Amino acid sequence: MKVLGLILAGSSKSGIGELTRKRASAAVPVFGKYRAIDFTLSNFVNSKIKKVGVLTQYYPRSLMDHLGSGKEWDLDRKTGGLFILQPYFKNKEEIPVYKGTADAIFQNMTLLRRGDEDFVLIGSGDHIYNFDFNQLYHYHLSNAADITILSKEIEDDEFINTYGQIITDEEGRILEFHEKPDKSISKRISLGVYFINKALLIELLYTTVPNGGKDIVHDIIIPNLKKLRVYAYDFRGYWSNIKKSIKTYYETNMDILKDDVRKELFYSNKIYTKLKDYAPPKININANIHNVFIADGTIINGTVRNSIISRGVKIKAGAIVENSIILQDTIISEGSVIKNVIIDKDCEIREGKKIISENKIMVIEKGTII
Repeated sequence: MKVLGLILAGSSKSGIGELTRKRASAAVPVFGKYRAIDFTLSNFVNSKIKKVGVLTQYYPRSLMDHLGSGKEWDLDRKTGGLFILQPYFKNKEEIPVYKGTADAIFQNMTLLRRGDEDFVLIGSGDHIYNFDFNQLYHYHLSNAADITILSKEIEDDEFINTYGQIITDEEGRILEFHEKPDKSISKRISLGVYFINKALLIELLYTTVPNGGKDIVHDIIIPNLKKLRVYAYDFRGYWSNIKKSIKTYYETNMDILKDDVRKELFYSNKIYTKLKDYAPPKININANIHNVFIADGTIINGTVRNSIISRGVKIKAGAIVENSIILQDTIISEGSVIKNVIIDKDCEIREGKKIISENKIMVIEKGTII
């Protein structure tokens, strides 16, 4: 299939503010050695999509450093490849910014017009899942759809009203789309993944954006729901939106300690990430570990239970880490006690310090010394 992939990674709205003050949510570390965007980007590449644009604007440095030329995803190529798309000045009076998802794509219309792709696949850079989009492609064709949206039935989610909720007929055609309603209307939510015929997308953008439209859902999909054939594909695997809250981010990371989640995310299609020159993890003779995800470059001399330990972390003798997420190159000194805490990159917890959170997950910001 000839498909252009677009990853939306420019939102400034995030429920994990402590982790996104200096980075885009798509660049937030997950599972010890990955970034959130690795999952959507790998899903695209595993589905044979060889041309991908990443639309970003707020705090892009960390994300751009991670993506580089796209070599790790086999996107450093002469034809197609990886494109980092940021807003730019058109004149001295205008502030460069994407006003919404539709406006972001419209500002990069050249990428759409110059390619020979027949379809466009739009996804989000901060969603964690593993999926072969060829299934979505065949579903789209079999229904002669104009737009196909990835959707999922969810139960008892406290954030359900922050998602688009949809109602379909028996064949899967969307009859109603309610974007972030005040009260729950349906348990079926949109996962923010849109598969659309490229010529139609170009036409809709030229019709909508110059007239003040900014958003794909509000200004394109909902107003044209009765005119177009819009279908929902039912996704039944593991999926998480890590930027909803610190609790969601924490629980998503901890899910990797479960065999079924780990197998689904990593054993079917490979998830690629930027390689680092770290040695294998070293667990010394006096270390005590149980149910821990340990990345390369880690040195453990203390006690670690039910935790995610990222690259280059050092946990020294006598230190105790429980139910926590320790991000890259952080040092936990001798005799320290860490429980129910997320510690960002490049932090140092000095000798004998105790950081214990009882009621909710505590976050220690990047570069902190305690």
